[in-house]
Amino acid sequence: MKKITEYFRYYLKTFFLWELFQGLKVTLRYFFKRKITVQFPEEMTPISPRFRGLLALRRYPNGEERCIACKLCEAVCPALAITIEAEPREDGSRRTTRYDIDMFKCINCGFCEESCPVDSIVVAPIQHYHMENRGENIMTKEKLLAIGDLMEERLYADREADAPYR
Repeated sequence: MKKITEYFRYYLKTFFLWELFQGLKVTLRYFFKRKITVQFPEEMTPISPRFRGLLALRRYPNGEERCIACKLCEAVCPALAITIEAEPREDGSRRTTRYDIDMFKCINCGFCEESCPVDSIVVAPIQHYHMENRGENIMTKEKLLAIGDLMEERLYADREADAPYR
């Protein structure tokens, strides 16, 4: 008897297109709600403090670069996008002479940021960037430091906002 009622229920739902009306119910529920549209170039959507955009190198407050050339970011990069060359300075500390990131290879995973012991390389909240000419995809040490200098206050604010979750 139970099997007969199941067959009857199945054919009844099939005949009256039950699944179609369930989908239309969801469509009609959202059809009359107020739409949210962002006018992109004029309006920007809010960005999370954890957003991973363009990479940047930071400096200490005295102006010295933070990178100690430990090469952990180069080792942990799954796309092999980071190239570092270093040499010791006259005071005995190591600093980078070359720090290049190929942005075509970079997958914005954030592993380089997590592996850095001195918080030197970070992902900045710059989400819109493009390259027009050949060679612009290579972010050199100077470019990365300039982005870091430009975004330092925002990077600090994002770190403070995200501190309870780290």
